[in-house]
Amino acid sequence: MTYKILVVEDDPVIAQTVSAHLAMWGYEVQAVRDFRRVLEEFTELQPHLVLLDIGLPHKSGYDWCGEIRRHSKVPVVFLSSASDNMNIITAMNLGGDDFIPKPFDLSVLTAKVQAVLRRSYDFGPSVNIVAFGRAQVDLAAAELSGPQGKCELTKNELRILQMLMENGGHLVSRQDLMARLWENESFVDDNTLTVNVSRLRKKLEKVGLPALLTTRKGLGYQLG
Repeated sequence: MTYKILVVEDDPVIAQTVSAHLAMWGYEVQAVRDFRRVLEEFTELQPHLVLLDIGLPHKSGYDWCGEIRRHSKVPVVFLSSASDNMNIITAMNLGGDDFIPKPFDLSVLTAKVQAVLRRSYDFGPSVNIVAFGRAQVDLAAAELSGPQGKCELTKNELRILQMLMENGGHLVSRQDLMARLWENESFVDDNTLTVNVSRLRKKLEKVGLPALLTTRKGLGYQLG
């Protein structure tokens, strides 16, 4: 089953970035096109989850949440730079299921979306699959799949590849990769990161993806 997400966000860059990122995780994502017709687009899509900004043209996210709640119990996650306690409390009282303050990390957004969907629909292991191009990673099993087979990943290899996939082919700096690994209590230095990336590249070659991971000298790494 493919879970559908409606993105109600009037900043086109944020809407596009969020939509592309969640689509990489296998969701069917649609961004609202006409902010006068949010409820109509909601009804047409029948999403499993709504990502809803508060500051919108014509009507606020609070107003649209109220209208959605009159028709559906679908989970609503608010996105807003207005992240003071009063706005968070108002969002929750109006029927919001979670609140993500802007600016946000895409990995945090994904985790929140997964958690809300899991609570709402009791989903299974499909949420643990992330893909980029012909590469697919089972996060629960720490297993990489490609056109020529499968192989297991270490914890660090998994976290590196996951972060690269989350960034959808964009450059990820070495500093950002090391910060992610440190967040997970993998205390790596610059040399350790190089070794892990080298091992990951060999595993990508093993499953038939020799050119997927590229190095931008002095900058970082990206998938492409």
